[in-house]
Amino acid sequence: MITVEADVSEEWDSRIDWSALSDRAVRAALEKSDFANLIEAPLAIEVSVRFTGDEEVRALNATYRGKDKPTNVLSFPMVEPELIDQIAIGGEGELLLGDVVLARGVCLSEAAEKRVPVEHHATHLVVHGTLHLLGYDHEKGEDHADAMEAVERDALSSLGIADPYLLTEV
Repeated sequence: MITVEADVSEEWDSRIDWSALSDRAVRAALEKSDFANLIEAPLAIEVSVRFTGDEEVRALNATYRGKDKPTNVLSFPMVEPELIDQIAIGGEGELLLGDVVLARGVCLSEAAEKRVPVEHHATHLVVHGTLHLLGYDHEKGEDHADAMEAVERDALSSLGIADPYLLTEV
């Protein structure tokens, strides 16, 4: 069972159901990843998604990555990726995969630059962040980046969202 908890700050557009968007994006990322077996696991799996402002993301980025600037999405895994399957095999209990945090201002400006709806870009960022929780890492080299982008494309396509990498690079 997968649970996606969304925490949405007031500055995000209240006309959009960010909780539902998060749930769809996390599920699509899992389904298209190497961890698709987690979807049917009896284990309670949780992902937390926080929609916040640039200043909070800037502070997190400075504290945890040493980069004193906001970024579009941050991921904070709670379990080492190589242990995920071992934990899932046990079948009982809970697995907190981790937290995904999006910065509103950065998300909005990138969506405008790409000329895509903010909902589509936010979905891409939640998928991207979820894949980081699962151990995908585009910073480990071109092969890793290509593999991660392929999963992102599949996940987004399953949600009816165009390939973001045809538009511009993230």
